[in-house]
Amino acid sequence: MTGVLALEPDRTLRELALAAARAAPVPVTVQDGVAESLPASDASIDVVVSSLVLCSVADQSVALAEAVRVLRPGGLLLFYEHVRSAHRMLAAAEDLVTPLWTRMAGGCHPNRDTVGVIAGAGLTVQGVERFGFSVLPGNPRLAHVLGVASKP
Repeated sequence: MTGVLALEPDRTLRELALAAARAAPVPVTVQDGVAESLPASDASIDVVVSSLVLCSVADQSVALAEAVRVLRPGGLLLFYEHVRSAHRMLAAAEDLVTPLWTRMAGGCHPNRDTVGVIAGAGLTVQGVERFGFSVLPGNPRLAHVLGVASKP
């Protein structure tokens, strides 16, 4: 069967996801849940998608261990995440603001080496596009990555 299991811990965002799921071209099940405890059997999932999740979880290693557990061999992790800036001054500023930012922005840590942690979790990073993105004009373009990793 083809379908999507979507987990969202935030009630407001989960309601938006449920509304969007009704119009999806494939069956989508939206549940209250977190990346650290995926409601799926071992090696049962073809693709795990992480969009601004690994910047927000308390422990990336725990969330990635869960992704590895549920992915079938050859399965893919598709990710879009905030990451630490490659620019020394901006990275230092990220380190400085992270404690406050984390409390104000849903647990987001804008200074993580997420690609390194993905590779360290036993996944093979197949490609990463690194780019700057700013939500509002005049704000600094913060580092983000878009990538693919596979389970051996």
